[in-house]
Amino acid sequence: MGRKAGHLALGMGTAAGATLTIIPEEFTAGPPKFSEVVEILVGAVIKRLARGRADGVAVLAEGLVLSLGPGELEPLTNVERDAHGNVRIAEIDFGGIVKRAVGDRLKELGLDVTIVAKDVGYELRCVDPIPFDLEYTRELGCAAVEFILGGGSAAMASIQDGRFVPVPFSALLDPATGRARVRMVDVASARYAIARRYMIRLRRDDFADPTETARLAAAARLPVEEFRRRFEPLVAHDPAPSA
Repeated sequence: MGRKAGHLALGMGTAAGATLTIIPEEFTAGPPKFSEVVEILVGAVIKRLARGRADGVAVLAEGLVLSLGPGELEPLTNVERDAHGNVRIAEIDFGGIVKRAVGDRLKELGLDVTIVAKDVGYELRCVDPIPFDLEYTRELGCAAVEFILGGGSAAMASIQDGRFVPVPFSALLDPATGRARVRMVDVASARYAIARRYMIRLRRDDFADPTETARLAAAARLPVEEFRRRFEPLVAHDPAPSA
């Protein structure tokens, strides 16, 4: 869930302790290639195996489908679109496509790994609200009613620093499109940096330590130089380790 932005996927992956979460915003050098997404997952499996674990959970933001580079979606061009012209992402079996591609790459390395694809969507929306949800929506509802009774209109209710702040609809719209402006995940933020460091995925420091690189290459059943050639480009734009 989340369309273009990766907030929901990142939040769910972090809260659930997923092995890694991949969101479209992390590809700062330009639109990702499908093969790049696949290799990130393959690298995560290898790193997990190198640590003696044959299990893991990867969360993929649905926005990855929309962010893939030109030509990457050609096999999927016949999917349905909604009344606004948006691709109906639910009609694309992205999880199944990724599952098969990752499985094929792992088999090439001689690694037999069972992968299960699961789309998380409507059933998650039907989960009972937690106490935080109840408290937060009650506060927003009360603030919205008071705003309307006071003569206010055309605004979204928000709570900021414990205070009610009406956000005018005009401030939420992109003047070029007339649609709501999409707020993307800030990958330069401390929140994202912390979430990223908790993930089990290949990082720049894995290739700075020869011992660790050799251990990962052994898990991948590849010579060290071949492992570097194949996987080191994935971390070229990796955030620098925090102090």
